[in-house]
Amino acid sequence: MKWNIREIEISNQVVVAPMAGVTNQAFRLIAKRFGAGLLYSEMVSDKGLDYKNKKTLDLLVVDPLEKPVSLQVFGGDIDSMVEAARWIDQNTLADIIDINMGCPVNKVIKNDAGSKLMQFPEKVFQIVEMIVRSVRKPVTVKIRSGWDHDHVNAVEIARLIEKAGASAVAVHGRTRSQMYSGKADWNIIREVKKNLAIPVIGNGDVNTPEDARRMLTETGCDAVMIGRGLLGNPWLVKQTVDYLETGTYEPQIPLEEKRFQILEHFHQLVRVKCEKVAVLEMRTHASWYVKGLRNASHIKDQINRAKTAVELERIINDYFDGLTIGHE
Repeated sequence: MKWNIREIEISNQVVVAPMAGVTNQAFRLIAKRFGAGLLYSEMVSDKGLDYKNKKTLDLLVVDPLEKPVSLQVFGGDIDSMVEAARWIDQNTLADIIDINMGCPVNKVIKNDAGSKLMQFPEKVFQIVEMIVRSVRKPVTVKIRSGWDHDHVNAVEIARLIEKAGASAVAVHGRTRSQMYSGKADWNIIREVKKNLAIPVIGNGDVNTPEDARRMLTETGCDAVMIGRGLLGNPWLVKQTVDYLETGTYEPQIPLEEKRFQILEHFHQLVRVKCEKVAVLEMRTHASWYVKGLRNASHIKDQINRAKTAVELERIINDYFDGLTIGHE
């Protein structure tokens, strides 16, 4: 089902969450090939952008094939956040600018950024209002349910965000104190949706196509945001799109398709970064891809020792050749 964030038309209700170290351009292009309606970048620092840090600027490169895409910025200083958003607005191919008010990690929190901002409703309003006034692209915000169990204020914060002029809100149904543990509370997503006129994207514990449909039904949210469920499993995007649109999906992923996808992911990383960095990053991704397959721990050990592209590709191909023989 199509929906909109302001004038940006989104073809379906499957949104890929921003994940640090994961949703770079290589990953986003893969998710797009599987049919994702909207892609979020990994978050970038407002300070890194203000200083024109090369690593930060590299994260903001958007391929036209990704669109629509949302570039996410985090920070705790109002002026710096406004300048960063203005730069993204004027110098990137992003369709949407997203403000991170949900990240729970300490290195972000200590800079009064991420979910720490939810403790300061006035500041939330000021940041969003000033960014909305300063840019032409739609502005969205990603939040959590609150700081901890005793301070669940997502509805209050979301209403302020809407009042400040934002075009959509994404809500992760966990508090900051939960980090990524425990269970996401979808009730808070439903309450936010009931109180807002702008689109609400639900996030948290969507690991299967059935989870996505249940979230849409139980909360009334406009779209579902999938994060950790995609690690090593980009097929979940297509499965979820198919299930939401047709009621069915293909549950089995052929081994040859898995082999192709691992190598494709690696090739995309080499293109976007460089061979050395791609080999290092693929160690983590490959371990996610082979999870649950026969002799997975053995192949992980081998991949972790690989130093070149040729070596890594040989290890992967030899592994899948062995699996295929054993499967016949």
